[in-house]
Amino acid sequence: MRLDDSHPEDIALKLAPIASEAAHLLRGMENALIEKRIKDDGSPTTAADLAAEQLIIRRLNEAWPGVPVVAEETASTAHTGDFFFLVDPLDGTGDFLNGTGEYSVNIALIRGDRPLAAAVAAPAMGSIWIAGTTARMSAMPETGGSTFEWREIKVRQAPEDGLVALVSRRHGDIATEACLSVLSIGTRRMTSSALKFCLIASGEADIYVRCGATMEWDTAAGDHILSCAGGSVVGPGSVSLTYGHEDRGYRNGPFAAMGDTSLAPKLDLPVAVA
Repeated sequence: MRLDDSHPEDIALKLAPIASEAAHLLRGMENALIEKRIKDDGSPTTAADLAAEQLIIRRLNEAWPGVPVVAEETASTAHTGDFFFLVDPLDGTGDFLNGTGEYSVNIALIRGDRPLAAAVAAPAMGSIWIAGTTARMSAMPETGGSTFEWREIKVRQAPEDGLVALVSRRHGDIATEACLSVLSIGTRRMTSSALKFCLIASGEADIYVRCGATMEWDTAAGDHILSCAGGSVVGPGSVSLTYGHEDRGYRNGPFAAMGDTSLAPKLDLPVAVA
């Protein structure tokens, strides 16, 4: 498939079966006795992460030969191009190991410094989200299946009070709490991985703030899906996140993901990663 920026919907549709295939691979490995290894940054990795990443990179190379792939496990220092992929083959490894089911497969195509197309698959939930120019979700087909039933999704308007905030199950920090404290939060829902972006995009929640360290492959796919659903993901000064920062090791700064963009001016995100 020729890669250009004129058919993002077609690209997203082609990413869906790749993400779904990787998701089924991970689902099949859930109950295996998998040893974890702690990486230099303190996060865990497993044979499942590696197997999913190898599968995704192989499929991307088959579909779009020559397009660089920056992926968490084996290609995290790869160089970018005008177009490149950001891949997290198993976002939420801790949840995968602990059996919560809140993990995902994240694939995003970046053009320049912003996503063009994306897919996020949630194996344990049996759901998949994609976006080219519109955001859609579907139940994942059975293993080996290729039939998706897409429906368009949209964010919801934030209620005047009683916002639903999504918070990380394993990552809390003082700066994040300070940002949330200025909002009328009614419910805090613990959710892991890029599912937070997708739940906001689907109108099930309102905001997710993260001031601790994250990587570009953690956020790019969810960012695009949420943005195409009518929301936004912004850093300090309400500026959209940008991608491809090889100079800083593909690390993000603080950000807020929201369905209703009117929430952005109320937030005071710190400039530096906490």
